[in-house]
Amino acid sequence: MYPKFRLRTLTLAVASVFSVTTFAYAQTTPPETVKSTEENSQDAKAKARTGDKKTEAASKDNIQKVTISGGRTDQEERRQSTAAKIIFGREELDRNGDSNLGEVLKRLPGVTVGGRPGRGGDIRMRGMGNGYTQILLNGERAPRGFSMDSLTPDQVERIEIIRGTVAEYSTQAIAGTINIVLREEYKQKDIDLKLSMGYEQGRLAPNVSLTVPGEIGNLSYALSGSVFQNRQHDDGSTFTSSYDHGPQRDPQTLSETLIQNQYDQTNRRTIGIHLTPRFNYRFENGDTLMVQPFLMNSRSDSSTRSDVNLIDHYVIKSNNPTDPNSSNNFKESVTNGDFAVATGTAHAETTFLRGFGNWQHKFEGNSKLNIKFGGGLGKMDSNSLRYQFDKNGNQIDMFSDVNNTRDSSINTGGKFTMPYGEGHTLAAGWDMEMGKRSQTRISLDNGKPQFAESGDNLDANTRRLAVFAQDEFDINPQFSAYAGLRWEGIKTSSTVGGNAIENTSSVWSPVLHGVWRIPGAGKDQIRASLTQSYRAPALSDLIAVTSISNQNSFYRPDRTGNPFLKPELSKGIDLAFEHYLTRAGIISANFFVRDINNLIRRSTDPVQVLDLADGLYKTRQISKPVNIGHATTKGIELEAKFQLQEFFPDGPAIDVRSNYSHFWSTVDDIKGPNNRLDQQPTQTANFGLDYRPAGIPLTVGGNINWTPAYEIQSSNVQINQTGIKRQVDLYGLWKFNPNLQVRLSANNLRANDYLSGSIVNSDTLNRIDYNTSKTYTTWTLRIEMKL
Repeated sequence: MYPKFRLRTLTLAVASVFSVTTFAYAQTTPPETVKSTEENSQDAKAKARTGDKKTEAASKDNIQKVTISGGRTDQEERRQSTAAKIIFGREELDRNGDSNLGEVLKRLPGVTVGGRPGRGGDIRMRGMGNGYTQILLNGERAPRGFSMDSLTPDQVERIEIIRGTVAEYSTQAIAGTINIVLREEYKQKDIDLKLSMGYEQGRLAPNVSLTVPGEIGNLSYALSGSVFQNRQHDDGSTFTSSYDHGPQRDPQTLSETLIQNQYDQTNRRTIGIHLTPRFNYRFENGDTLMVQPFLMNSRSDSSTRSDVNLIDHYVIKSNNPTDPNSSNNFKESVTNGDFAVATGTAHAETTFLRGFGNWQHKFEGNSKLNIKFGGGLGKMDSNSLRYQFDKNGNQIDMFSDVNNTRDSSINTGGKFTMPYGEGHTLAAGWDMEMGKRSQTRISLDNGKPQFAESGDNLDANTRRLAVFAQDEFDINPQFSAYAGLRWEGIKTSSTVGGNAIENTSSVWSPVLHGVWRIPGAGKDQIRASLTQSYRAPALSDLIAVTSISNQNSFYRPDRTGNPFLKPELSKGIDLAFEHYLTRAGIISANFFVRDINNLIRRSTDPVQVLDLADGLYKTRQISKPVNIGHATTKGIELEAKFQLQEFFPDGPAIDVRSNYSHFWSTVDDIKGPNNRLDQQPTQTANFGLDYRPAGIPLTVGGNINWTPAYEIQSSNVQINQTGIKRQVDLYGLWKFNPNLQVRLSANNLRANDYLSGSIVNSDTLNRIDYNTSKTYTTWTLRIEMKL
């Protein structure tokens, strides 16, 4: 039987993570930076505030006088923002010496990363991925196919987590928004050089990162880039037990039983380069122009091998199929079509070129106009070849797949901001984006197209238009509010095999945030938000191009899109309490609820498909997305960050970082229990320490990341299971002098196996798939120099 995963209790997590919630944490002030001109109006107002407000007149005077600032702490930015926003700067990005951004994000409050440790995965806020979490790059939607795991922390200036929607950004953020702001240290004077070497299973992964600042007259710039190479080896196994008791390919077959183990190995080598230069020009009249290109190129080659240990595979047949109890029933072994060994090779090359630009003009009275512009090109080419052999070494199949995809986009937008009346800051603007994708894909089985739907060329166009207005205002010295309204429309048109299909949707999204600074309670405050957001169907979910599965079954179906999908609509409430401490520490609790309509889930059904090899129609299991109804999710997110000397002045110099989140969700149209949102865990927690021994220039620390095992009832007949994740990361930092330091880190020190699986139990099929994937410890030595 399938070993059932068991969820850990909430009590243990609360005890381990929040035994220290009476303390506070102090973050070191990050390097002085000057904020980019594309900041939203609430940030601009936040910079105008200096500590607690004393009078409305003082607040208004500050707004008029202050336009940009430097050296402001991440904690102060968070406190002064009217919308709930958490900012993590260079200190958080550099602390553990991570090789990719996903490793940094997994430690942030309420953020989880899908997949096995050390191999990345989709980024999720509140346990919700697959489009629920909006990922932005410099405030713009990331290009199609872009993965945050491909971005190194050295290329990033800061990470902004926005728990509720704001009108200025797209409201495609039911779970929230993660905004990745690329390096903008154009005021720095030193050249930064970072050399690192990763080590995993005897395989080396070098990385070189360089930032060169400069200034020529009114032009300031920072030329940043990195090159890297990575080698990885993966091991995994899958146990399958399947009993199919419906009509089979042969009308005389009454049932089919399969029991086997499959062992998979993959070797992969990836090389890449990232370039993120930034240019800022100040005109004589005070206007500013910022231009930041972003270039990423990566190339990956891999080889795979699969070995099948067939324990049993047989069918029950009858010469009288209309009578299942007939005495003529007999057992027959199945060998045809079974492969014992499969080998494959794959090559992929990806190039992204993205440009960001922002022009700002200031008017009298502190009004200003921001115009942003940008565009991008994407090129993704991949090919793979797979051979399958029987137990005697005879080749029985050869599958080839070639996929060439081209993406292009252009976008523009603007925002006009002006102070108005007593403490109001009004803003209005627009966003417009046009994108195009062309894809050529050829999937062949032994040199021939497998089915009539395979190999079709695709052309798709997306147009997005949005307008918004927002007002951030101070009602009194204790209470600030933000009100916004955004309309966003998306039109997608695609042509597949000569057939043109369009999908059009539009959404109104009102947004309201409020902050109450508790009188007489220092910097303590309460936040509340009412928001409306949505999730637009992904382009791949709209386009009806079938992706063929070589081992087609209910568990491994072909996949296609649905051009008639509607966007998911959500209404949300957020309530939060924040207790700020004297050393910039914080203890906070955030509660949220999301009510979701038009929920999208994938449905797998048998479909008759024309087999081009013999001209006959055959039954294929095909998965496509559909709107299934209504769902709700809610949760609580707790955070405590403090410096131990906040409460024990004579104690050791220890910083503590901890957060814990618990999530609940229910999908109405799927039977329970565990009818939760897809891939949403029940809990997640982080606990970290940083220690600076007295008298020596050393800092040591580490972090424990924990997500318990959980089950999801993904449909009325299928349960998906995910095993426990426990990641332990350690690091040590030795500062030789202000210009030289060395960091040694170990990620995923425990290297536990990652378990996952699926159970299908329908009228015709009972199947268990149990997957075990190895994980590994990665050691990294990093030298950081200022020249």
